[in-house]
Amino acid sequence: MPAYVTFYPLGNADGALIELANKQMLLIDFGNQRSPNDPEDERCDLADELRKTLRKANRNSFDLVCFTHLDDDHCQRMGEFFWLRHSTAYQDADRVKIDELWVPACALTEANLTGDARLVRQEARHRLREGKGIRIFSRAERLKDWMAAEGIDFESRKHLFVDAGKLVPGYEKSGAAAVEFFVHSPFAWRQDEGNVIDRNGDSIVFQATFVDGGEESYAIFGSDVDYLALTDIVSISRRYGNADRLRWDLMKLFHHCSYKSLGPVRGVTETEAVPNVKWLFETQGRKRCTIVSPSWPIPLPGTPEDADKQPPHRQAATHHRRVVREKQGDFIVTMSPAVGKPKPVRFEISRFGVGIALAAPSVAAASTTTTARQG
Repeated sequence: MPAYVTFYPLGNADGALIELANKQMLLIDFGNQRSPNDPEDERCDLADELRKTLRKANRNSFDLVCFTHLDDDHCQRMGEFFWLRHSTAYQDADRVKIDELWVPACALTEANLTGDARLVRQEARHRLREGKGIRIFSRAERLKDWMAAEGIDFESRKHLFVDAGKLVPGYEKSGAAAVEFFVHSPFAWRQDEGNVIDRNGDSIVFQATFVDGGEESYAIFGSDVDYLALTDIVSISRRYGNADRLRWDLMKLFHHCSYKSLGPVRGVTETEAVPNVKWLFETQGRKRCTIVSPSWPIPLPGTPEDADKQPPHRQAATHHRRVVREKQGDFIVTMSPAVGKPKPVRFEISRFGVGIALAAPSVAAASTTTTARQG
């Protein structure tokens, strides 16, 4: 059975739904930043879109919700939407439940949080104390002292941790879910460098391998990591013989098409990727691959947006377009429809490869509904 991945038009924010072969639903980030009182805001209401999907499936919960890190564009308004175990204030009947929560270790330890980021932290801490319904991405020993200070038994909960370089337990290519998740980040050695938390650098990065009809397809979900973190990911993967864990047919682009995910210099026309990142894009991307940029439209040269320090950056987009052009692939920007308003883009992942399965005709680059088997 095929799997599906849906990306939502959220501006410079992240939210992606993975539907597995066995009908499990996995949500990666919840950056619902639409202004509800602004009729001209073309970003979708992520909560509304997800409720529609859940109603269609006759469900009121997700099997998994992953917050790759705690920036607002990855967790905003989650407190309005989810049923949270740690407080009865968030347990209204119409809220959506989370069967398993994924967070990086820093989501439990970061201090001085407010708003939705604080709610994610409190929910993660509560589930860790309960010893169920959570996966923490880190070397377990990294939180041993913190857990002792919090009165949480380490030995009975260390199975809840998943370190970089490992597969997430509970998902197998040969099982009903027909998928496995290989963790690339956060690294234990990064976390041991000190107490300064770098949300982007310490965020969750993973490769998903989907199987249908004996054929494998690959997707990379990279959160907001920069070129330094990607350089480390590539170096470590190649050093330990895991280069295949960086293959991709579908890439959720890093940090909303920022040049900083490619290299230190923005460039005039095209950002030049540092060697390891160049290898990741140009060598590991397979034929007819697709890059999805969860971002505002790419700015035109000479416009005020083009001079903005914030992504998306035109020079980075030029790089990505060149990469997919050379591979007969697609570059899709979630907020850039060819016509009409932005709508969710849904990909089918099957034995035939990765292709747009159900999307509005306005989606840019959606020239076909299926894609030939990547090679």
